[in-house]
Amino acid sequence: MHQPERVTLREVAPRDGLQNEPPVPTADKIRLIDALARTGLSRIEAVSFVSPKAVPQMADAADVWAAVEKHPGIRYSALAPNRRGVERALDAGFTAVEVVVSASETHNRANVGRTVAESLAELPDICALAKEHLAAVEVIIATSFGCPFEGDIDPAQVARIVEAAEAAGAGRIAFGDTTGMGTPRRVTDLLDAVDTGLPMLMHFHDTRGTALANLLTALDRGVTEFDASVGGIGGCPFAPGASGNVATEEVVHMLHDMGVDTGVDLDALIGTAELAQEIVGRPLESGVLRAGPRTRLSPRPEGL
Repeated sequence: MHQPERVTLREVAPRDGLQNEPPVPTADKIRLIDALARTGLSRIEAVSFVSPKAVPQMADAADVWAAVEKHPGIRYSALAPNRRGVERALDAGFTAVEVVVSASETHNRANVGRTVAESLAELPDICALAKEHLAAVEVIIATSFGCPFEGDIDPAQVARIVEAAEAAGAGRIAFGDTTGMGTPRRVTDLLDAVDTGLPMLMHFHDTRGTALANLLTALDRGVTEFDASVGGIGGCPFAPGASGNVATEEVVHMLHDMGVDTGVDLDALIGTAELAQEIVGRPLESGVLRAGPRTRLSPRPEGL
């Protein structure tokens, strides 16, 4: 198995995580982002600039970003579905924006209210606008491994979107497993189909328990950038069954035991997962949050 010395994680709980929960107070969002910044994470997806009618959980994005303590060593990013959202992100001061396009026509219409062709047609203008602001653009391809409405997605379809994004001037590509339909075979098939020199990132949901297996498959193929969400919170409001992302602490726990560096303090991360659990007000599904790391031993029974 190919094993890199280091993997970079982008924490998505403040955006992808909280967008699938009942609206959380602004102050709690700020607490979560600032706590994540103290764990050693180098990338945090902080907010999204979307219609407050469509996603009321993100209506306070500008207020959250204005109050967050910015750490110079962290790359903060914002997600946007269209040019208007990108403009708002740039006006707020972000230098890294993520534009989402679905590989599935049905999901793209449900998620951003337009056809895939319409989303792609806007990309060159978005990339040019970002360049004027010295900002980087990443294109996230949702439903890359399957769609809850259409079923299987042909990897060639994803590859065509990658080509369009690269031609438009995007600097990074991410592949989203929006409802956890990915499997190691499908990760392999997608990477076989995609031909790009752009940095690639994988975004896995653990809906069907395959996220860590998918991550290892991508790792073996040379991918070293992944999204994860503390506590495993997250999902897509516009995709049935889009339960939580792979938990950041589970990814870090596994990679560190393999000898792969992430730069993240696992104990601090678990403490932040506990904070996330407190904020959302329900038990989270992360196994490492529930059981602790494998190094946490129980007292020996008396007499043994």
